[in-house]
Amino acid sequence: MSTFKPVEEQLAVIMRGAAQIETRDELKKKLERSYATGKPLRIKYGIDPTGFDVHLGHTVPLRKLRQFQELGHTPVLIIGTATAAVGDPSGRDASRQGLTTEQIDKNAQTYLTQIAKVIDVTCAEVRPNGDWFTKFTFADMLKLLGSTTIQRMIERDDFTNRIKTGTAIYLHECLYPLMQGWDSVEIHADVELGGTEQLYNLMVGRDLQRTAGQEAQICFTMPILRGLDGEKKMGKSLGNYIGLNEPAKEMFGKTMRIPDTLMKEWFELLTDRPEKEVAAIVAGHPNEAKKLLASDIVTFYHGATAAAETVADWNKQFAGSGAKQDPDHIDDVTIPAAKLVAGGMLAVELIAEAKLAASKGEARRKIEEGAFNYGPDRTRPADVKASVPVSEGLIVRLGRKILRVRLS
Repeated sequence: MSTFKPVEEQLAVIMRGAAQIETRDELKKKLERSYATGKPLRIKYGIDPTGFDVHLGHTVPLRKLRQFQELGHTPVLIIGTATAAVGDPSGRDASRQGLTTEQIDKNAQTYLTQIAKVIDVTCAEVRPNGDWFTKFTFADMLKLLGSTTIQRMIERDDFTNRIKTGTAIYLHECLYPLMQGWDSVEIHADVELGGTEQLYNLMVGRDLQRTAGQEAQICFTMPILRGLDGEKKMGKSLGNYIGLNEPAKEMFGKTMRIPDTLMKEWFELLTDRPEKEVAAIVAGHPNEAKKLLASDIVTFYHGATAAAETVADWNKQFAGSGAKQDPDHIDDVTIPAAKLVAGGMLAVELIAEAKLAASKGEARRKIEEGAFNYGPDRTRPADVKASVPVSEGLIVRLGRKILRVRLS
């Protein structure tokens, strides 16, 4: 007797939030065969270690991978140690700079730890694609390149748009979808997950598998998560992201600042709440809905206790009327006592030293705007040349950022 849930029950879970499946009928047949034989499907997801942070945008397909895993199927995680050196052109209007081997290795070390917050990596296959591409001969690469045509390659939207605008397309970029597709051949993927901009690359995998005499994988795409700006794809290069390694307070605060128009999308793609429940939440008061969303996200990555503490601090600091209170949990910042002059420090210097602002120029602007205050009376500096008396435990505030000074 199969240990898997009936196929229709599996599909009800798998289909939530899906954008496109090539093809749904083939997926159902694969699930039926898996159910009959008790053999799990091999579910592929690839990620290139292009930076230190895995962010919420990455977790949309990762959460789908987790659902497949919870249904009893095998996650196969491809760490793109070879493809990161090429740079994925998908969804880009300009060439992306490939990374050096040293950068890739350094980034890859942190990725698995972060991904483990979403899926159980101890029960997954983790395969760096450098394992096979470093063994490729020139003849192997020629054979791979011979499996497609320039005509087909430039049919993809991102290349078509670049041709129209006169933006350069480099030959190495044409190699990327073939490399990603070959990954599917190497690991015998049954299903490959990716964002909607990845469909072309996923379809290349189907073609290469057929040529290799394998059964073609199912291309399963998920919507692209829009970032904090509410418009563009969440990404490291745009700085509109929330990283999985960010503290609970940062995750919560950033989520609270997203446009109201993002809430339904984020609830559906980043939480497990049923669709009807999401619709009811979003139809209510926007601020309360956003607090619930932020709490769900923090709970998933930091636990229920951290989420409850963060919500309580937020309510204490921002909710209600009248004078605001400082939260119970305030991060410390260390200031060398040697930098004080007569027990004080210029407000501009203090803001910069505490990293409340990115530069002294920004610090001056914030002082002029009245955004900076300190101490129990929330004193605002009279001007940009004012000095702040600094003592152990002084609370400094700039906008929503609050820190407690510790002297060393």
